[in-house]
Amino acid sequence: MDQNAAIPSVNAFFDEATNTVTYVVADPVTKRCAIIDPVLDFDQASGRTSTRSADGLIDFVKSGSLDVAWILETHVHADHLSAAAYLKSTTGGRTGIARSVTEVQAVFKDVFNLGGEFKADGGQFDDLLEDGDLLDLGTMEIRVLHTPGHTPACLSFVIGNAVFVGDTLFMPDFGTARVDFPGGDAATLYRSIQKIFQLPGDTRLFLCHDYKAPGRDHYAWESTVALERTSNIQVHDGLSEQEFIEFRNQRDAQLGMPKLILPAIQVNIRAGEMPPMENNGVVYLKLPVDAL
Repeated sequence: MDQNAAIPSVNAFFDEATNTVTYVVADPVTKRCAIIDPVLDFDQASGRTSTRSADGLIDFVKSGSLDVAWILETHVHADHLSAAAYLKSTTGGRTGIARSVTEVQAVFKDVFNLGGEFKADGGQFDDLLEDGDLLDLGTMEIRVLHTPGHTPACLSFVIGNAVFVGDTLFMPDFGTARVDFPGGDAATLYRSIQKIFQLPGDTRLFLCHDYKAPGRDHYAWESTVALERTSNIQVHDGLSEQEFIEFRNQRDAQLGMPKLILPAIQVNIRAGEMPPMENNGVVYLKLPVDAL
């Protein structure tokens, strides 16, 4: 099938608690689908998790008689815990993330002093993906784009006329991803965005987050290449790489850390699994002090 002409079925599920958008993307012909960036609900004050959001995805999959082929992460998220492991145990499907996730794992293995119990080899995921990889989705394919900058292990997924860009881009009135996490880099992000900008102008871009830009009273998460190129307040056509670097680095120096970064990273480097249960039958997430 001509991938440029293919139109996947895209359904978005917005989690306002973390401002995260999860997508169920399906081939309308075969009903094979991919779930991208699923959320595991987590109350940090109590330490309790919930599968409410993930169960909503499962209900949707079942009601549409969809066949989950893939559970994909655009990167190791710092703002929500992943429900990938729970979904895999319930719906099946192969988990996938960038091969360079090992770089992220190595950093945080040291930050959390995980020792021998954690291997920073990416083996927690079924598939480690690289730029140009093609994944089967029935009569359609998922083309993998490596789009680092926000983190070293960021991917975008091209499915027909749609691209799922993770945190690389936001709505035009909000801008672009921060680059101050370990391995982040403004120049690298700029070049990744230019890679996305080379796609046809009417390519639909589906974003991982929205925070309501000033003056906008509703959430939004779908844009286009043309709209981003002409209207993105931080990275539009005509803005040089050096101008972007200077802006992004200055902006990021003023940002606080995401409130769930410490628990989220510990779970997400494990493909959504919790750390091993300790000898008292309890699972713990560590809180390193002054580590980041």
